[in-house]
Amino acid sequence: MQRILVLLGLGGLLIPALPAQDTAELLAQMKAMEARLQALEAEVQALKAKPAAPAPTEAITVSTAPQEKSAEPLATSPQPTVGGLTNYSGPVMGNKLFNPEIAAIGIFRGVAGFGAPQFARDPASGLEMQESELSFQAIVDPYARADVFLSFGEHGVDLEEGYLTFSALPGALQLKTGKMRSAFGKINTMHLHVLPWIDRPLVTQNLINGEEGISDAGLSLSRILPAPGQVFLEATGQIFRGDSGDLFKSYRRSDVAAVGHLRGYRDITESTNLDLGASYARGHSPLGPSLVTEIYGMDATLRWKPLRRAIYHSFIARTEMVWGRARVSRPFGYYVSGEYQLNRRWLVGGRFDRSDRLSDSSLRDTGGSLLLTYRPTEFSQIRGQFRRTRYGEQATANEFLFQFMFSIGAHGAHPF
Repeated sequence: MQRILVLLGLGGLLIPALPAQDTAELLAQMKAMEARLQALEAEVQALKAKPAAPAPTEAITVSTAPQEKSAEPLATSPQPTVGGLTNYSGPVMGNKLFNPEIAAIGIFRGVAGFGAPQFARDPASGLEMQESELSFQAIVDPYARADVFLSFGEHGVDLEEGYLTFSALPGALQLKTGKMRSAFGKINTMHLHVLPWIDRPLVTQNLINGEEGISDAGLSLSRILPAPGQVFLEATGQIFRGDSGDLFKSYRRSDVAAVGHLRGYRDITESTNLDLGASYARGHSPLGPSLVTEIYGMDATLRWKPLRRAIYHSFIARTEMVWGRARVSRPFGYYVSGEYQLNRRWLVGGRFDRSDRLSDSSLRDTGGSLLLTYRPTEFSQIRGQFRRTRYGEQATANEFLFQFMFSIGAHGAHPF
């Protein structure tokens, strides 16, 4: 109404200055505008006073439909697919949460050339499925984790490892119970598919029970120790039943084997780190219940892996020395190896071995190897190794080993 009064006031001022005909037309237009504004105001007042309309009946019916009818299509309809793979979501995904991570690894090996199997502790066949490993790994509860590794060979099935890990103990302790590889050295802890070579070094074959190594049922207790600077220090103590092939034998329940390991790790630069370890193992000798065998070990690993080119170039140098002490002999052995990554898929390496025999330290085996590895992806690997071995009996073997390896499933990472 204020706008109308303003218009009328202006009109009153302008009317005297306009001709009579123009004045009449202007007054008629102003009256029309006033009538139109009054009509619009009446419509606005009517809309404000009108109550809100109820929701449509169809929408209420849909929202209050029985739940049983809407649940049937979820149970019977096929799961959507993405790229040809089933997309497990909703209720189906919930069922998989209680399943462990399952993986399978297959290793095929072949050997050509002239060997001396009568002297070798690990005589390789011409063609063989060296190992098929099946793993089951899962979190049991907030306090424990379970890991089971089954090894399938051409002649049977064996429990390679099966243990329970308690990681939430007081005092920052970690306890493992079950059958496991001992923490003696570096190579003894590695499964076959993790090795940087097709075979194990001579010092492992001669002094640490070959492929099986020190692997037995027992308890393992470890703890991270405080250390100065940026040093990571870990101490491990283990008690085993006492049976480890040609190395240890248990004649009574009290004839347990003991293993201790101290590990130190430090980053030298952002691309280089050094890993050092000292080991000790003690058990009864297979030669008699009154004989005790002790072995000492030292290991060192130097890694170089540039952060900006990590998938293309890297270098790892390893060495391990083992001393034995028994009533009948004092054997000693070691190996030195290096592996360089040429590009994303190709690696070259070499290894030198020297080791006495556990039962007769006067016999010494010496060997050397050259390796070439091709990795199409992280799930497959092709490796070739030329191996020359000079046995203590003055026999020489020149062999070429080749290996094909594949992995399927979710296999957890191994300690490095």
